[in-house]
Amino acid sequence: MSTPRRSSTETKAVILAAARERFGADGYERATIRAIASDAAIDPAMVMRYFGNKEKLFAAAADVDLRLPALDSVPHSQLGAVLSAHFLDRWEDDEAMMILLRTGVTNEEAAERMRAVFAEQLAPLVGRVCPTPIEAPRRAGLAATQVLGLALCRYVLRLPPIVAMTHAEVVAWLGPQLQRCLTGDLGVPENPSG
Repeated sequence: MSTPRRSSTETKAVILAAARERFGADGYERATIRAIASDAAIDPAMVMRYFGNKEKLFAAAADVDLRLPALDSVPHSQLGAVLSAHFLDRWEDDEAMMILLRTGVTNEEAAERMRAVFAEQLAPLVGRVCPTPIEAPRRAGLAATQVLGLALCRYVLRLPPIVAMTHAEVVAWLGPQLQRCLTGDLGVPENPSG
């Protein structure tokens, strides 16, 4: 008995699911088209037919929409808490974000994709809430250090004290850090020794 034929949309979805799993587990460098095709139970030529090459497949598998919340109705003092809860939910719910995080550390294409995601999606949001919109790129970058650092420690390195924190504990810690990045004073602190 033969298996039923999939539509092209279904085939692409199966390939992308297998690619996300493989890139997430093995990273960009070690993942191969052959392994992804095997995971998807299709011929490697089909992967090439739909995506062209490994780079294009990775780009499709790691296509990330941060789905940032509208902050218009959020009290100014709660921006950091709302964003920290949002990012924590996104890290726990989106395999593409994990792929970018894991591979961005060792692969320049993945790192560039991560930079683009944060520059194109987070910076405009920060520009709407920060006190001086010209500071938005720097503030978005500082916010990204907090979000990415926490995600790296919690989900990739799996540092036990960070993994053990509850959702509420992470938000309680990360929220004030993000709040400062978004709206706090970014001036250089005075040198206490002189």
